[in-house]
Amino acid sequence: MISETTTIAAPSGPMPAYIARPSTGGPKPAVIVLEGVYGFDDEIRRMTGLLGAAGYVGIAIDYLHGKGVPEGFHSATVVDDIAAARDWLNERDYVQHGRIGTWGFGVGGAVAFMVAKLPGVHASISFYGQSIAKGLPDGGDAPIKDADHLRAPLLLIFGGADELVTTDDIRRITTRLDAAGKKYEIEVYPNVGHSFFRQDHGTIAAREIADAWDRVQAFLGRLL
Repeated sequence: MISETTTIAAPSGPMPAYIARPSTGGPKPAVIVLEGVYGFDDEIRRMTGLLGAAGYVGIAIDYLHGKGVPEGFHSATVVDDIAAARDWLNERDYVQHGRIGTWGFGVGGAVAFMVAKLPGVHASISFYGQSIAKGLPDGGDAPIKDADHLRAPLLLIFGGADELVTTDDIRRITTRLDAAGKKYEIEVYPNVGHSFFRQDHGTIAAREIADAWDRVQAFLGRLL
């Protein structure tokens, strides 16, 4: 596997990126990994590496530009920044043109939901996106309000013991997606909380982590 860093020109400024991709074979589908409140850290790189090992071009982008949440989150430009990453990927000879997905965590999960409306994004995965049904960190509207414009199928993963996402939040999301006629899959693990997929949170969620990763691979395999 090849691991490398780069910088992508984006509307809100230069955007650092970490890439993990297969070292052999032809062009591969790509998945944009979207950080949450923990920022552009080793765990985001690890998750990107999972994608590379599974045969995808994984690319984590620092769309928060090192400023974290809420300072670095700007709802007016975040979708355009992800579009810039999409366009950058489509210019790489190791990427299968147009076969791009997203995978976001926490606030990044809300961003993955938002960018499901972008042309050329064929799959969007949101892990514990606490801002989907609520206002965004900078006060922007809840992404669920824009559900009618979503294009890509969604995979939504939540913890039933998440202190940041309530049962009512999840109900609001599914009700709105159903009303808009959107394609989505959802899994709620009753005994885990927010950020359960992070390795540095210990192994108490080992079963849920394994199942969630299987669901990610199956979802991407069908759509990319």
